[in-house]
Amino acid sequence: MSAADTTTGATGATDATDATGATAPARRAAGATDVQRNWVRMVSSAGPGGFRSLRLVRSELGMVFRRRRNQVALAVLVAMPVIIAIAVRVSSDGGPADGGGPPLFDQITHNGIFVAFSALAAVVPFFLPLAVSVVSGDGMAGEASTGTLRYLLTVPVSRARLLAVKYTGVLAYCLAGTLVVAAAGTLIGLALFGSGNAVLLSGTPVGLVGGLWRLLLVALYVSACMAALGAIGLFVSVLVEAPVAAIATTAGIAIASEILDTVPQISVIHPYLPSHYWLAFGDLLRDPISTNAVGPGLASAAVYAALFLAAAWARFGGKDVTS
Repeated sequence: MSAADTTTGATGATDATDATGATAPARRAAGATDVQRNWVRMVSSAGPGGFRSLRLVRSELGMVFRRRRNQVALAVLVAMPVIIAIAVRVSSDGGPADGGGPPLFDQITHNGIFVAFSALAAVVPFFLPLAVSVVSGDGMAGEASTGTLRYLLTVPVSRARLLAVKYTGVLAYCLAGTLVVAAAGTLIGLALFGSGNAVLLSGTPVGLVGGLWRLLLVALYVSACMAALGAIGLFVSVLVEAPVAAIATTAGIAIASEILDTVPQISVIHPYLPSHYWLAFGDLLRDPISTNAVGPGLASAAVYAALFLAAAWARFGGKDVTS
């Protein structure tokens, strides 16, 4: 048969084949990265049902964490607690804190775990949201820009499943980004300042195990807040086909929210901003644990995630994928 022969995909669409028998979507996928081409090949050969879903998730996680820019972002996050610990060590010369710094930083020289708490407080306003914006904004727009999105949908993979897999990758990166900061801060903090009793913000001393438990709770809370931003980024990624535009828009939303949250004249809308409760994890460093801000923060994150995932599904479900 000639090069003008056609092959029909699982969705009923007809794509022209070339002399080698490759369909048009396959030729467009050739312009994608090696990881994305492996993603497409894996989906094509995956079995039915839950097994295919597990392989989709595994491949998506591999693609997210093997991308160089995502690795660089994690490296930057790891560097933050190291810089903080070294700066405090040099400035204090190993002596006790002078009581002139923020509550978290003031406790670093008494217990190294507070390097992790301080580092999380430092990365949440900018570095961590930026990293999440990169991953979530690239989710669907990255597939569309390289031409693999339409091919994936003809394998077949349902749009709802593909969207769920992409968000799973975002969730994993949110958790990983938070945990690497916590882990790096704990290791460098204990190495430089030791593990004396950690004095919580309420003035209650806790041991090493108690401090690590509070750190885990803080990391999970921050991850939940970032997951809401990830849902916003995935929605934006569905709207556009340029990853850079989706990333910039998501990061811009986060920055705009934080700026608006500092304007007292519009304090009435502050509780409804996505970033308003990001630093509310101080409640988890009190004894007993307070939920005055953490509770509304988790509720806000859940509402934002649900709304924007539903909007992403509604838009993507009816989107005409032509690239």
